[in-house]
Amino acid sequence: MELIGYGIATLGPALAIGWIFSSLINSVARQPEARNILQPLAILGFAVAEALAILGFVLFFLAR
Repeated sequence: MELIGYGIATLGPALAIGWIFSSLINSVARQPEARNILQPLAILGFAVAEALAILGFVLFFLAR
């Protein structure tokens, strides 16, 4: 049952990562000169979203 909970908990970070990089691609396509400013912000957003998935993974093992 916990495995289903972990699967559901990873949906949020997965969607967030998709939206972050989708927005990055759209922004760079519209304004290529802003790439150097936008890319570090996207990587930071990716790290925060991925940390949520890792936290859920750790809590999955702690709950067992």
